[in-house]
Amino acid sequence: MASSLIRGKYVVAKVTSRTEAEVIADGAVFQENGIVVDVGPYAELAARHRPDQVLGSSDHVVVPGFVNGHHHVGLTPFQLGSPDYALELWFASRMAARAVDPYLDTLYSAFEMLESGITTVQHLHGWRIGPAARVIEVADRVLRAYDDVGMRVSYSYALRDQNRLAYEADDAFAARFPAPVSGQLREYLRAQAIPIDDHHGIFTDLWEKCGRNTRPRARVQLAPANLHWCSDEALAALRDWSAKYQVGMHMHLVETAYQKEYARRRTGGTAFRHLVDRGLAGPSLTLGHGVWLTEADLDLVAQTGTMICHNASSNLRLRSGVAPLNHWAARGVKVAIGLDEAGINDDRDMLQEMRLVLRLHRVPGMDDVVPTSPQVFRMATEDGAATTPYAGHIGTLQPGRAADVVLLSWPQIAHPYLDPDTAVVDAVVHRAKTSGVALVMVAGEIVLRDGRFTRIDKQAVLAELAASLRAPLTPEEDARRRLSREVFPMVKRFYDGWLDEGARVPYYRPSSRV
Repeated sequence: MASSLIRGKYVVAKVTSRTEAEVIADGAVFQENGIVVDVGPYAELAARHRPDQVLGSSDHVVVPGFVNGHHHVGLTPFQLGSPDYALELWFASRMAARAVDPYLDTLYSAFEMLESGITTVQHLHGWRIGPAARVIEVADRVLRAYDDVGMRVSYSYALRDQNRLAYEADDAFAARFPAPVSGQLREYLRAQAIPIDDHHGIFTDLWEKCGRNTRPRARVQLAPANLHWCSDEALAALRDWSAKYQVGMHMHLVETAYQKEYARRRTGGTAFRHLVDRGLAGPSLTLGHGVWLTEADLDLVAQTGTMICHNASSNLRLRSGVAPLNHWAARGVKVAIGLDEAGINDDRDMLQEMRLVLRLHRVPGMDDVVPTSPQVFRMATEDGAATTPYAGHIGTLQPGRAADVVLLSWPQIAHPYLDPDTAVVDAVVHRAKTSGVALVMVAGEIVLRDGRFTRIDKQAVLAELAASLRAPLTPEEDARRRLSREVFPMVKRFYDGWLDEGARVPYYRPSSRV
């Protein structure tokens, strides 16, 4: 593999605190064989090394590749006909989505991620498909898409063994409907059932294909889908597999107020306390969302070293709430950023998402308790990396780390004027746009340059994807669409009376009735 010297007006090597970052003016990064060898002033590195190529210029900012800590699909749910309903209703609407080729679908979102500087993604495969052999077949196509485009991926297949549509046993929920809908729904849900032992087989098959998690750009983790989706038997199995194979777990948890109430009804306490009592909490566990964690939960999250992935856009779009990031940060919890199904603009734009995270938590007052640009930048880089199997290998530009590098246009950020005292990380987080992403490198290989992908023809892929979806609905797709319309109103009625609005004590108080 070629060596390269990547230079910039500034090199953002890493964030050192919530207010500071290590920034090298007129700096450079020297990488060889996909590993960062040297970082420092450009003049010194140019004299010290003989690279095969010199990339960048004094018109660029060099930053580490970003990490999307929570991702599911390519075409967004909105594109496939699901508006931004409340999450529990949204599940019912998603039944009507068209079947999309997993290879083309994965490439679609990979293009968007790379174009915003994302070099690594935690892909949480949530498509409810069975049997296990079909899951593996689809997973292979997902992983091949990332390999073909050159992106780094941590893949997990979400384990669900109960309550697949509503927060009630499948057969009990299906029994709420008259015939023939009850039978159709029961058949639909049973087709998704995969025994726990078969889930183990899915994981070990992919773990072996990923070289027992030694492949440079493809590794696997475990994914307990959520408390309502996992029996205690499943949670125990996942805990044991995580310890045996030394892999992390990424678990949706208390994304909505309804999930918080489900946990109370099931356990008599909170969802996270249930995980603590069963030995799942700790540095190997990342919680997706965590919007409705209690203060006692947050203390336990911090004490156990559990991490959280903040999915700000998704939480807003699906009426899940605003996660208490300021309180997580005050306790020293490590937090990643995830774009989930799609960002606030219905795309996968990490630069936009960082701005949303920065501004969403700016509570009234003057105390220094709100997010800072360096804090958010670290969430999108080093702390995001910590939630993946690449922890300690990506997320910063330091000797020995992977050469996952992004070049941003400084003129796009600073033209026509930017006060010279503006901190570089502030400028990047506040003003960088996807139009200014000039180059993306993964493991020392250029995968995107001047808007063109080097390994794959984006326009040909998009044309093939569009053509595949011009076909009429299949009988199976049409049946699911009709079933979704029957199920939707019952799902809404099922949750009547679940929430006690008066029992809430918010973390943030952005406005007042009096």
